[in-house]
Amino acid sequence: MNIGAVENFLGGGLCYNRAMPDEGVLGVTVGDDALSVSLRDGRVISVPLAWYPRLLDATPAQRNNWKIAGGGYGIHWPEIDEDLSTESLLRGAPAPKAYSQRSTVASRGRATHEKVKTPRA
Repeated sequence: MNIGAVENFLGGGLCYNRAMPDEGVLGVTVGDDALSVSLRDGRVISVPLAWYPRLLDATPAQRNNWKIAGGGYGIHWPEIDEDLSTESLLRGAPAPKAYSQRSTVASRGRATHEKVKTPRA
């Protein structure tokens, strides 16, 4: 039984915000269309790169400059200031849509982003 199931059984409520020990990041591959993350338990999560505009707009070199973060359960791309967790990848959660991101490429080829409020209907 996993931690979330034990807590729910004991009356602690559902617990979806804790990654299991074997859900840590083992490796990352970023292609032109998809992000694939290998987990320590042997699974590979692949998601469309379009879900993460900062990664989509980044150069191949920036995409390949990643570090394991968050105690082993996250990925950080320092040049584009992007962070993803194995929890969000397992849930299939794309980047938040509350704000659309408009990307521009600075003179050094580094992607920069500004948040633009989405008009309400």
